[in-house]
Order: sequence, then C-alpha cells, then structure tokens
Amino acid sequence: MYLKSLVISLIFLLSPPIAAVDFLFNSFNSTTDLQLIRDARIEPPVIRLSNDSNQWSVGRAFYSTRIQMLRPGSGNLTSFSTQFVFSILPEISASPGFGIAFVLSNSTEPNGAIGSQYFGLFTGAAARTVAPLIAVEFDTGFNSELNDTDTNHVGIDLNNIASEMQVGAGYYNSTGSFIPVNMRNGQNVHAWIEFDGSRSEINVTVAPVGVSRPIRPLLSYRNPIIGNYVSSDMFVGFSASKTTWVEAQRVLAWSFSDTGVARDINTTSLPVFLAQSGSNSGLSTGAKVGIIIGSVVFFICLLGVCYFVWLKHHSRNQEDEIEDWELEYWPHRYSYEELKEATNGFSDDEVLGAGGFGKVYKGTLGNKTEVAVKCVNHDSKQGLQEFMAEISSMGRLQHKNLVQMRGWCRKRNELLLVYDYMPNGSLNTWIFDKPKNVLGWEGRKKVLADVAEGLNYLHHGWEQVVVHRDIKSSNVLLDLDMRGRLGDFGLAKLYTQGEEPGTTRVVGTLGYLAPELAMLASPTAASDVYSFGVVVLEVACGRKPIETWQEREEDMILVDLVREKYIEGKLGELADGRIIGQYEMEEMEAVLKLGLSCCHPDPQHRPSMKEVAALLLGEDTTVDPGVLLSEFSSSKNSYNGIQESKTQASP
Repeated sequence: MYLKSLVISLIFLLSPPIAAVDFLFNSFNSTTDLQLIRDARIEPPVIRLSNDSNQWSVGRAFYSTRIQMLRPGSGNLTSFSTQFVFSILPEISASPGFGIAFVLSNSTEPNGAIGSQYFGLFTGAAARTVAPLIAVEFDTGFNSELNDTDTNHVGIDLNNIASEMQVGAGYYNSTGSFIPVNMRNGQNVHAWIEFDGSRSEINVTVAPVGVSRPIRPLLSYRNPIIGNYVSSDMFVGFSASKTTWVEAQRVLAWSFSDTGVARDINTTSLPVFLAQSGSNSGLSTGAKVGIIIGSVVFFICLLGVCYFVWLKHHSRNQEDEIEDWELEYWPHRYSYEELKEATNGFSDDEVLGAGGFGKVYKGTLGNKTEVAVKCVNHDSKQGLQEFMAEISSMGRLQHKNLVQMRGWCRKRNELLLVYDYMPNGSLNTWIFDKPKNVLGWEGRKKVLADVAEGLNYLHHGWEQVVVHRDIKSSNVLLDLDMRGRLGDFGLAKLYTQGEEPGTTRVVGTLGYLAPELAMLASPTAASDVYSFGVVVLEVACGRKPIETWQEREEDMILVDLVREKYIEGKLGELADGRIIGQYEMEEMEAVLKLGLSCCHPDPQHRPSMKEVAALLLGEDTTVDPGVLLSEFSSSKNSYNGIQESKTQASP
C-alpha cells in the first residue's frame, strides 16, 4: 500500500540475516520485555513517563532487547519500521510544554543528560551528548535558544537537543492540504517512523487516532551524517522529562519491526485522556430540561453564597483581594494561607537568607514539593502592577541554569515569590565563610559555565534582552547535582520603583558594579558581563571582590589586584591556594584572563556572554582569552567614584 514501506521490506529481504526484533504492544499491563528507567512506570493499560509529584522528573521506557543498527561485516546501517500512539496532557493548558521523544541510544542513561529538561536525553543547548543518540522529538514547548519554530513541532535530533530539522505537527490529507495536529490536548496521536538505513533517511508521519495513515510523510530527513550517531546495537524506546508543571506523557501502544513493516496497532479500544469529558446524550429531553433548570437554580444559590462569603472575607481581610490586573499578568497565584502553612508560619527556623528585598524562607507544599518563598516589600500599588508585568515575563523564562519561578502571592503591598528550592545553597558559601568542604576546581568550572549559559540565555536567547542587574556569587545557587543556577533575575527593577524624589539609588552590590554605572544608572548587558567577570575572578582566586587588609589603609579591590598581577605577568600567584594541584596553570591563567577581559573598564571592549559561554564550554578553542584583553589603563578603574556615588547600593 505504501511504496516506502515496500522498499524497506525489499531491503530486509535482500540483506544478510541478523537477529530480528519484532513486537507489538496494543496495551501495557506488565513490564515484560520493557526496561523502565527513573520515573517511568506502567499505569495499565499505558506507560507513564514522568511523575506528577516530582518537581523535576525524567522517565524512559526501552525495549529490553537491543536492535542491531550496523550489519555485521559490512558497516551498513540496518533499517526498521515502527508505529506508536502517544498522548500529552498538561494540567494547566497555559503552562510551558515539554513533549515526548522516540529515541535510539546505546545507553539507557545517556551520559550527562539533564534530569528535568531536553526530554531527559541531552546535556544542554550548546553541547552534544557523549553517547551516540538519535531522537525524534514531539515537542510541545517553545525555546528560542534552540530555534524552535513553535510550541507544537516534530524534529530530528542527533546527539543534540537543537534539531537538525523540524516542522510543525500535522499531516497531509488526500488532497495535499496540511492539517495541523495539536499534540498537547490529550488526544491520542498516531505516529509512524521509517528508518531507511540504505538511504540514511528518517521519515516521520503523525495523525490523530482514527485518521488513516497519510501517504505523504510529515518530515523526511536524509543525510549521510546519520551514520555518525549510531553504534553497532542500540536501545529503542521513549523518553520524556518535565520541571515544575504537570504534563502527563503517555505511550498507549507500540509496534516495531526490523525485518519489515511494523504491524498495525489496534487503536479501537485505546483509552482517551482529555481535560474535559462526559456526555448526557442518553438522557431524555425532559431529563435534560430538568437538569438544566436545576443547575440554573443551584448556580444562582451558589452565587449568593459565594458573594456572602466573599463580602465577609473582603471586609475582614482586604489585603488579600485579587485585582483584575493580577490575573491578567499571571494566573498562577498561591494563597497566603498555603504559603504560611508551607513555611511553618514564616518561622525564623525556615529562613534561608535575607537581603535588601526581605527574607527567603524554605517551604514544603502540600504535595511535599520543597520551594523557596521570597518576600518582597513595596509601598506602591502602581509599582506592584508594573512589577507584575515584568514578573509575568520572567516567569515564562525557562532554562536549566535559571532558578525557575513557580508562582506568587500578594498580601497588601507584600509580594511572595515562589521558586524552586536549591538544596545546596549559594556559590559563595562553598568558597568563602570557611566551608567544611571547599568546592574544587572542576566543580567551580562547571558552575561558571552554567552561569554563563544562563546569562547568555537572558541576553540572547529570549525575545527581549533581560538584564540581570545584580550578578554575584550569592545569587548563584546550586541544585542537587551541584550545577549552577542564576537567581533573582528581574527583581532589581523592583528596588528602583517607589523611591522618594531626589534619591539616586543604584541597584547592585559594591564590588560587582561596572564603573560606567557611576555616571549612568541604567544597567546594560555589558554591565552584567562586568559583574560576571568579578564572579569569575573570585571563584578562581578564592577572594571576595572587596576585602579589608590590616596592613593597608585602603580596601583591596579584586579587579585592581588581578589587573596589577596581569601587567606584572604573575597571574598564577592569585590562584586559590586551597585547590592547588587540581588545575593546570595554563588553564587557571586562561580563566583569570577571561574574567579580567569581562571587567574591562570600557564596556565596548568587553566580550558578549555568547563569546564567554563558548569559551567556558570549550566550543571556541581558536581564541585565547588573553586576546580579549586590550591594554588596561594603569589608573584605578574608577572604583573611588563608584564608592562615593553608590553608597545606597544593596548589601
């Protein structure tokens, strides 16, 4: 019936015999012949890949037997045919999407895979995974840094989350018209994949269950480089991941064959998972009328009760009133009582830290999810409204190296912002304050690269340039795997709202502020780069940006000290003595030069975060960080001017 399928069958018949893999699951009621990894599990009659109750979740389901991808003795790619049915249903339709991936991998645990993003398969947006891996992604999220076309697309991934090819999800009907397919409303989606090894070609077709298989594939990717991403034998299966939001990712049926065309799935008895379901078509007309009238009466009574309760509550507790503009910006609002209970009544025992904005509390929500609750005070309703507009954008920023915001709550003029909880605290506590375990050089390099990626995303990976305004080591938080995440992005603007006329308060922290901010109170991406450079220097040197020396009358400025040693050709003397033996001197000097180039007094001579991230990730090996340094002025970098004009900067 299908020419492509016939060609694949002939290829198998004319090829040397190998161990065949051919199976059909019309439903899933046991783990027989399946390997379920991490959060993947059987919920008869389907496979669930992620766990709703976990803040970060990844699940993979593989067929137990590896398939042979290279024909013995010839080195030629084999071919296979597969079809399956999947369903993706978010708990909140407006929440960010994640999707599901069909995957070929030589390992059930891809090396370096992030446990909450990128389908649980890939290391990051700018790095390929180590293991040979091919994925067909059915992506329901949008990520501009990956050049995603939209929030509903199908793509081919070769050892990298950035797709080699992607198209919007849909199918071509018999007249050749394109019909879009929504992969995120819970409907059962039927997918067909044909892997033609002789042509190095992957064909993908999708359609809603009930629609006959379209003759024309949705996506056809042909490239000899496919052979670079396979090993002799590989696991085949599915993978998915998610962060804060609940998105049910299900596989309902699966057929596979590497000896011919995969057998057809029986889709007539598959369960359907939709956000809303139910019907009263079997009721008589009289019954329907009675139900409608009763419902109307009940609804009117309910409105009266609700109005009475609201009026009583409003008069007693006006500060918790929800205004229209709040829901317009971001509807994910926690109740004050919920957060109060989560933090044990905002107990001092739950305080994680404090700053110019207020305190941060550790909280445990009703579903046992740990969160951080940041209290931000403000004395202006207009300022709050402006801030909510900004927070609505920040809440949609998604990157593995940003601390994810979950939601918010308002009580009077106090905002409670709810974030993912970072169990390993902030970077500064692992370097300063006499930690029990000093963070080693390898760990420090990884954290610097992580923060660079996150800041690069803020500067270049979003529809607008997001300036952080307060980059410092205490705002770099470490997750469970000791990877760096940048926090407090976007909050700085709040500090400048509602100020009394005549005050000139500059947002930021002394020691991290770029010199040009002494005259220009408008931070830019370049001033963020300067602050990041200071973090690089303090991480490499193990010194704080400003330190008081008893033998010197003036404070020691780290940037000035590093600049002096650079001019003298003695940069290596500044390396943190606690990690001696963990690094090559050439590498340490390269990192110090990179930090110093970021701290150039002239903003136009600083590198961009895209260049910095590429260097730290090892993607750009052609540039010596020292080349980024132009001649430094022998004078101080205007620190005295900064100190005089920024005495109101946050501690």
